[in-house]
Amino acid sequence: MDTTLIAPEERPEHECIIFNTISQVHKIKVQLAGPVVLHAITHTTHLKIRFERNSINNKSPESTDDEDEEENLIEDDLEYLRSLDPKEWKNQDHYAVLGLKQLRFEASEDIIKRAYKQKILKHHPDKRKAMGEEIRPDDDYFTCITRAWEMLGNPVKRRSYDSTDPFFNDDLPDEKDAKVEFYETMGKAFEANARWSIKQPVPKLGDPETPRDNVERFYSFWYDFDSWREYSYLDEEDKESGQDRDMRKWIEKKNKATRAKRKKEEMLRIRTLVDVAYNADPRIKKFQQEDKDKKTAVKRAKQEAAKARQLEEERLIKEAAEKEREEKMKKESEEKARQDALKQEREAQKKALKKERKGLRDLCKSQNYFSESPAESIRHMECVEKFCELFKLNELEEATREIQRDGRNGFLRIVIDTESRIEAERKAQVINYSDVRNNSHEKQIKGCQFPWAEGDLQLLIKAVNLFPAGTNQRWEVVANFINQHTSNGVTRNAKEVLAKAKDLQSTDFSKSSMKEQANKNAFDNFIAEKKSKDAIDERMPAVTERLDPPIVGNQPWTPAEQQLLEQALKTYSTTTGPEKWDLIAGCIPSRTKKDCMRRYKELVELIKAKKAAQNVKQ
Repeated sequence: MDTTLIAPEERPEHECIIFNTISQVHKIKVQLAGPVVLHAITHTTHLKIRFERNSINNKSPESTDDEDEEENLIEDDLEYLRSLDPKEWKNQDHYAVLGLKQLRFEASEDIIKRAYKQKILKHHPDKRKAMGEEIRPDDDYFTCITRAWEMLGNPVKRRSYDSTDPFFNDDLPDEKDAKVEFYETMGKAFEANARWSIKQPVPKLGDPETPRDNVERFYSFWYDFDSWREYSYLDEEDKESGQDRDMRKWIEKKNKATRAKRKKEEMLRIRTLVDVAYNADPRIKKFQQEDKDKKTAVKRAKQEAAKARQLEEERLIKEAAEKEREEKMKKESEEKARQDALKQEREAQKKALKKERKGLRDLCKSQNYFSESPAESIRHMECVEKFCELFKLNELEEATREIQRDGRNGFLRIVIDTESRIEAERKAQVINYSDVRNNSHEKQIKGCQFPWAEGDLQLLIKAVNLFPAGTNQRWEVVANFINQHTSNGVTRNAKEVLAKAKDLQSTDFSKSSMKEQANKNAFDNFIAEKKSKDAIDERMPAVTERLDPPIVGNQPWTPAEQQLLEQALKTYSTTTGPEKWDLIAGCIPSRTKKDCMRRYKELVELIKAKKAAQNVKQ
């Protein structure tokens, strides 16, 4: 089989020369990208160098052995090794110690193992002594090589060291640069941070022609980025250095807290990177503008549809209004025609009635009103006018025919019938008026469930005179007055008191029956008591005995007493002189004049305090 070597030239387009021992030279173009290609370039570069060296030495490419390959892939920086301090092994670059500074995290486990073996063969103290080199105590850098192998040869420890790679730049791109050269700047940043992703492969940033689904998938991936980066390599203390179990446990707890804090800062850094890219991405702005335009179009379509519906509704309303107006005009015209017809009919009836009345008057006048004396003539003349006022057209026509047929006898018969008719109508009106009056009285006293005793009637009469017409809520006050003074336990409401008062007012005591005798006695007693002030105090022992005894001391005012006091103040607001408070106290049987005055002062002070508080708030 022919041997073929590829020699890459400039990136990203490379022109590869194919060396073949049989066929002619051919040229092909290859697009290179990614870490694998970088490894391939490095590998092929060394192969080209070895090929040229072997050609000089007349060797074939197949004769290249592993020792030559390791020698070219692995660097040996003796000056750097001698500058290391074994005590500061944590601060050393383990890849540089093994000669893999260029490959770093891309170095395979096999290359790391070969590099370590090469360093042992060359820098072991025994080897150095065998070569005649003097070993000084301050030149023991082989311990650093051992530490590098312990760290990079173990996958767990190597991941811990790679997480804190000193050659990795944690700085974020500048927002201004991201806006000017977005794809170049942010593409490098995302490609560098993709090494930390647990999920592989990591989606690429793309270019201006990347579909929207891919762009959204890219940002969704990075917003949910899951990093394997951890910071145990930076622990200040090793838990194994603890003297006992508790100390080791405390050291581990402290280290975990520090790692969690750094992990949180790392995730915040990644999130900030994604936010910077998202805010500066021209594709996102284009997508947002498209969404906005789409929403605007939908909103505009909805508005136009709503406007169209509104116009249609307005058209329908207008048509309905026009139809209603036409129907209304039609009905009005029909009604007007009907009214005109009725008017004409009424006018015709009026003319016919007028004509018939004139004919009746002329007929009776031509017969001297069928009278035998002047007095009878006047009376018959009045009867004729009654006929004209009361009779309708057909009745007038019938009366005229009867008078023409029977003469005086027909006239007198009509007079008698008319008088009987008038008398019957008068009696019917009287009966109807009496029924209406009786029904009204029955409705007014219908609510009275308990009979009114003579004492209650006297209280009602006294209250009606004590609280005259015009008093605010007069009948509620009268009812409260009666309920305060009565002792039979019956509570009267305003409607019941009003009905009873009207019943007393409409009673005719001259024609009173036994049922109304109590009302008459109560009214007579009140009139007699009203004539003399002294007689009132002597004639009403029953009422005064039923009153509750005055409250002494600072007893609280009941709502009923407060309402009576307010009503009395309103009733006697215009009264002046010392008798004002006597009248007010007379309305509240359970309180004295002094109690009423004291309560009035308390109310005044309370109102002033409320007004002052309101002024302070304002």
